[in-house]
Amino acid sequence: MDLLPFLFDFILHVDKHLATFVTTYGAWVYALLFLIIFVETGVVVMPFLPGDSLLFVVGAMCGVGLMDYTLSVGLLFAAAVLGNQCNYTIGRTIGPKVFQWEDSRWFNKRAFQQAHEFYERRGGVTIIIARFMPFVRTFAPFVAGVAQMTRSKFTFYDVTGGALWVGGIVTVGYFFGNVPWVKQHLDKIIWSMIGIPGLLVLFGAWKARRNEAKAQAAKVRAV
Repeated sequence: MDLLPFLFDFILHVDKHLATFVTTYGAWVYALLFLIIFVETGVVVMPFLPGDSLLFVVGAMCGVGLMDYTLSVGLLFAAAVLGNQCNYTIGRTIGPKVFQWEDSRWFNKRAFQQAHEFYERRGGVTIIIARFMPFVRTFAPFVAGVAQMTRSKFTFYDVTGGALWVGGIVTVGYFFGNVPWVKQHLDKIIWSMIGIPGLLVLFGAWKARRNEAKAQAAKVRAV
């Protein structure tokens, strides 16, 4: 079996794959879900694994009695928090070594320090919002660790964001995942959950780069 085609199909048809797994393996589905959420949030090279759509489908399956709602939310919340902690720890371990680097084409100490200051001031909001943004949620805890964000502060926002993300999306799936219109258009909903946050991130990055270019141009004119 080719891995990439399978992953792509799993992401777009997570409802069918998950239903098959529950029917075939029963309670082992909880271990699989824990692993997927942990890896998606805890391993910086795995941002493509399903997150939002998976939680939504889990909620829908809880709504029809195929899975237990309380157990699902508890396990996936633990996976999300522990995954972020793992990602943060990796970044924090790398951070002190990176900070010893000299300025070069690949590293800028001033930018590193700015990242640290940003995460101390506004990193909490970033960690919470990132939970709802595919790809970004995988990198945000890693960057927070590299930027040496305080562990206690990171943990508070990690737990808060994890509770809102897992509890919120699973609950929405529980109440609305089995509505006929939602089931009929689930593939489009999954694409939207992936695409819309991604477009917002790209727009934000483009806007930030444009503002930075304008600021640089203003400095040049002032000189």
